[in-house]
Amino acid sequence: MNNEALVIGCGIVGSVIARYLAEEMGKTVTIWERRNHIGGNMYDYVDEHGIRVHQYGPHIFHTKNKEIYDFVCKYGEWVPYKLVCGAVMDNICTPTAFNFKTIDLFYSEEEAAEIKRHIKDKFGERDSATVVELLDCDDPVIQGYARFLFEKDYSLYTAKQWGVSPEEIDKSVLKRVPIRFSYEEAYFADKYQVMPKEGYTKFIGNILSHPNIKVELNVEALERLEIGENRELLIDGEPACRPVFYTGPLDELFRFDKGRLPYRSLRFEWKYEDVESFQEMAVVAYPQAKDFTRITEYKKLPVQEVRGTTYAVEYPVPYCSDESDREPYYPVLTEESQKLYRLYRDQADAVDNLYCCGRLGDFKYYDMDKAIESAFALLKTLKL
Repeated sequence: MNNEALVIGCGIVGSVIARYLAEEMGKTVTIWERRNHIGGNMYDYVDEHGIRVHQYGPHIFHTKNKEIYDFVCKYGEWVPYKLVCGAVMDNICTPTAFNFKTIDLFYSEEEAAEIKRHIKDKFGERDSATVVELLDCDDPVIQGYARFLFEKDYSLYTAKQWGVSPEEIDKSVLKRVPIRFSYEEAYFADKYQVMPKEGYTKFIGNILSHPNIKVELNVEALERLEIGENRELLIDGEPACRPVFYTGPLDELFRFDKGRLPYRSLRFEWKYEDVESFQEMAVVAYPQAKDFTRITEYKKLPVQEVRGTTYAVEYPVPYCSDESDREPYYPVLTEESQKLYRLYRDQADAVDNLYCCGRLGDFKYYDMDKAIESAFALLKTLKL
């Protein structure tokens, strides 16, 4: 085995792995990135109006894990930022995660007091619960409140976002946004909630800034990487004599020999208006709107003192690897898709020198901190 390593993909996982291999193991690392920029879906830039925007949708770093927080702080200056999101239901904007203000907005004073009382009696000192827990609750008042939220938001948003019914989607998706038992409006409850002062692209660039790391952009790895007849990893037709860390979709690596894994993609409609503010919060979901799911107003993410405002309307669309203008953003987690992924993963694990990782390689819906955690976990197993 030579002292080289190849990383496929220049997102957060690929970048963290490359830095470790270069710095801690002394390897010469080459990164092949299909796109024309570093950073994967965390890529951001300043638009023509002087507003920093996230090209692939909003990213807010948050974690409970001090090790992860300390790691990111090594590679850039971060500023505190607590995200407050909203959802428009029946033309009323309520904070999300849903909280006691939501109850006040949609119920009479007497009804609101009764719902809060039942929540207190049932959940005691707990500060939140998932909509799944509330729907399964044996208290009819609490269950009624949960059904209201499910019918007005969760079910509609899920159907648009994932392209499947709420009954088919893995329950972990429905559990991502809790229902709060207080007036707390912050979207996340994690101890560390920050954003990079100079943007995510600069942050990723700092991670990659090492003499042993070389990034090659506009490289389609699957034109040069394949699995041979004997489950041998080939690079440009020759056996791989170096470890390869692959962060792309497994079905594409194996040429769909067991079928296609389902992903959802996004289409963004970018707009600029010469107004001070477009919507009440930085990120607002529109579950009842036709076709689109949410709008992100970037001058509020974080707050930027600049004239006018740039915002992006998100439209979920199916992903097909044959369409070059679409990215596989989110794995669609159903019982059937996870079985299919397991078949691909078993094949991948049997290939020498191949390490599959990241949101696509692991077929998981990672937040940024969990993506870094997954990279750390993989690195701890290496015996190169």
